[in-house]
Amino acid sequence: MEGDHWPHGSCDGAGRSLSDLRKRASEFFEGLSVAELVRESHRNLWVSDWSRIADEYRAFAESARAGGSIQVAREAWLCSLTALEVARNVSCPGDPASTDLADKVGINLKGLEEDSGPAIERVEIDGFDQGSLVGYFLPAFRDGPSAPAVICVSDEDVTLGSMMSRLLPASRRRNMSLLLVDAGHSSVRRPAKPEHVLRCWLDYLEARPDVDSRRIAVYGEGAAASHASGLALLDRRTAAAVCDGGIVAPIMRRASLRWMTGVEPGVRDETPAGSSLPSRRIPCPLLVIAGTRSMVTEEDALELQAFYRQAEADCSTVVPNCIPHPLGEVENFVAVDDVIFEWLASKLGTVRELDPVTYL
Repeated sequence: MEGDHWPHGSCDGAGRSLSDLRKRASEFFEGLSVAELVRESHRNLWVSDWSRIADEYRAFAESARAGGSIQVAREAWLCSLTALEVARNVSCPGDPASTDLADKVGINLKGLEEDSGPAIERVEIDGFDQGSLVGYFLPAFRDGPSAPAVICVSDEDVTLGSMMSRLLPASRRRNMSLLLVDAGHSSVRRPAKPEHVLRCWLDYLEARPDVDSRRIAVYGEGAAASHASGLALLDRRTAAAVCDGGIVAPIMRRASLRWMTGVEPGVRDETPAGSSLPSRRIPCPLLVIAGTRSMVTEEDALELQAFYRQAEADCSTVVPNCIPHPLGEVENFVAVDDVIFEWLASKLGTVRELDPVTYL
């Protein structure tokens, strides 16, 4: 779009395509410094700049829709969502701008849904004794009768709308469908284990004629990375998993036990395999994203990978470049999401394999 204004530190000029915007957003994150992030005036300026970019793309989407260019409008909506996600990442929780950003995400998702027609499908299925389960199915742009699919699981800190606004732009260039779900949601009060809820969704996808039942993966984010591991362990229909590798649950149990008993931890490597390793190995290929994406440390992720290599099993690791933030960390979500979907495409499709360890 001519006349775009890009945040400080990014390249001059503007581009209309989603790939161009994502490249610029990634360069913006790579150019950030701790000194700049701790200054509230800098963060406010970035939020304002990227929010304005989102507004301009939204206006462009509405104009394209009015002119009958639906495909152009869809890409502009995705660009607007990407810009809003950049603004959200550099803003602080509780900032007055956060509410405005959330409202704008909702407006953009509604506009994208209207222009996509049936391409964003609200799905409700019977979870048996768990009542009804609700998710959103986003079909792939495919050439053949069916395409691979990925179950994307949010946790309590990541809403389905937020996950959709970030993952949709990253996945549109790949030939795969997405099913966005909350593993902890059901219409009854009696909860089931999240992996059993996810198994219901796996059954649903397997029955869809537009999904290749042999190529269904699962991606869990935050605390849901552990749920993705549970599904991959429970059901061998899972073709690939972006998860925590089963590491977090035993670590949390030991930490809880130490807190309750007051007993300090002993030697880390009580066994040759290492005390932080899971007792069972996931049978399908898995990708562990170190950091908040999986709540797994870099050290534990690399230890897990070495454990899988000894068994000649498929385990890859991504270590994001996270920049310290006054209230946490700022992650180049564009680079991380691109690697995740490239890895998924390599396991579910025909693109090249990634390196076993990727540092961003």
